Amino acid sequence: MTTTISVFGLGYVGCVSAACFAKEGFDVIGVDVTASKVDMVNSGKATIVEAGIGELVAEMVQTKRLRATQDVREAIHASSLALICVGTPSRANGSLDLRYVERVSREIGEALRDKPEHLTVVVRSTVLPGTTQEVVIPAITAASGKQLGRDFDVCMNPEFLREGTSIADFFDPPMTVIGADSEEAATRVAALYASLAAPVHKTATRVAEMMKYTSNCYHALKVVFANEIGSVCKALGVDSHEVMRLFAEDKKLNISAAYLKPGFAFGGSCLPKDLRAVVHRAKQADVDVPVLAATLESNRRQVERAFEMVLATGRRKVGVLGLSFKAGTDDLRESPLVTLIERLIGKGLDIAIYDSAVSEARVIGANKDYVEKEIPHIWSLMRGSVADVLAASDVIVVGNGAREFKSIESQLRPDQTVIDLVRSFGRRTSDNGYQGIAW
Repeated sequence: MTTTISVFGLGYVGCVSAACFAKEGFDVIGVDVTASKVDMVNSGKATIVEAGIGELVAEMVQTKRLRATQDVREAIHASSLALICVGTPSRANGSLDLRYVERVSREIGEALRDKPEHLTVVVRSTVLPGTTQEVVIPAITAASGKQLGRDFDVCMNPEFLREGTSIADFFDPPMTVIGADSEEAATRVAALYASLAAPVHKTATRVAEMMKYTSNCYHALKVVFANEIGSVCKALGVDSHEVMRLFAEDKKLNISAAYLKPGFAFGGSCLPKDLRAVVHRAKQADVDVPVLAATLESNRRQVERAFEMVLATGRRKVGVLGLSFKAGTDDLRESPLVTLIERLIGKGLDIAIYDSAVSEARVIGANKDYVEKEIPHIWSLMRGSVADVLAASDVIVVGNGAREFKSIESQLRPDQTVIDLVRSFGRRTSDNGYQGIAW
């Protein structure tokens, strides 16, 4: 028997989703409060303007796999899955207006009240983490009088459709993300995409909710980054498109997952220095580069965040595991850990440090000169082993990803607090004795 899907909201996402799922062989019922949109679909016309969508809607209506209605109850009683694709516009202050999501969720719940079969509700609308749990599920539960997990399930399935290429994006997405608390529900939603080649990732609902925002924020950042580099290039007589073409050739670092791991600040002898140089040269050329300049400030703020986390413990004996900005190197130049330690010393805290790659005997060359000139007192704070630091400290700051720091969990005392700047233990959340800087 063919699966029937109801699609709530016949705007951009809803119209494309309805037509494409029908093309995949599902029976689709589009639902909208606007009579003109319903009439357009039923007459074989798309509710949006984009290459290919008009022909696709007409074809699917002709094959009778796609129709539309204003009758919520009719659609819900005929469906095993209901997709919420209504808009989530911005309010004047930037917050989301969730009135349409809440209204549709309530209407789905009212229609579900006398539906004997199970229903899987799929949120496709772009909503912030917590919306499914705090808005959608309560509205459906209150209106239906039915039980989540028994009578209905709710999943989050963000869309990655770009205006202008939405049909191609639907059939050839980078991935399919399904957030759910129920493995069975996630599997039912995954079946909708069985014929697509893209990988399917089943994850927590809040992770799925955050995915579209993360992607769009990054895309926006890339546009602004390229434009700022372009402005600097123009001022310096450099071909910006050739620079970015070569930049994108590096798939190991530039266009990759490298560096995209939430954690502590960047440091070392390259990134801070080179950012400052470009920002300074841009100023000389009267070119404004606010994103590049803000990168340095944001990095400084991450050090400040770690400092505030240590102070918030109320403890005075602090051990720092790792001193160089990266595990396996003795480079202390502009190490954010050195900056953090300097701030903690300034507050009068007792500091103990261990880093196997950094010792008075081993540091040579430019790093030795830097230590002797800028931070000579650091040597008096160094300890000979991890065990020495653990014994001397009430708070343990894990500062870099050295392998030997990953095994300290079993050596900790119950009264000790860990502040992890690099997700050394692999934990996903913080608790009373463990604090991750970004998780």
